[in-house]
Amino acid sequence: MSRAVIDTNIFIRTIIKPLGSVAPIIVRIREGKFELIYSQWLLDELKEKLEARRIKDRYKLSDKQIQELIETITGFGKEVEPTRTVTVCRDVDDNHVIEAALEGNADYVVTGDNDLLSLKQFENIRFIQPKEFLEILDANAS
Repeated sequence: MSRAVIDTNIFIRTIIKPLGSVAPIIVRIREGKFELIYSQWLLDELKEKLEARRIKDRYKLSDKQIQELIETITGFGKEVEPTRTVTVCRDVDDNHVIEAALEGNADYVVTGDNDLLSLKQFENIRFIQPKEFLEILDANAS
């Protein structure tokens, strides 16, 4: 089974557009189609961004919606505590994504962040967009 870190920008897109192109990732998490890897740092970043007034108000996000997303991540995902520090990204926060992926032996980091996507691969981890990840999951299911 594939292991993946889903970047916070993808989770934000799933909650803002629950019928959008990345929303099936949440369905695949709940169906157990891959092992979701996350760290407390990534969870805290997600909560912080979703609870920011400019996002919460603009997209009319309820506390219940945010809580349900967090419960999906913590209930279906595997939390890791990174023990290795990397400094490969221009944006230092992106290094936390890679650290979680390394600790969880992830196959993929699913992201829309061009700083991460431009890496293409780091060690055994591939950086891919949500569409490609969903195609991989669907191909593995058949």
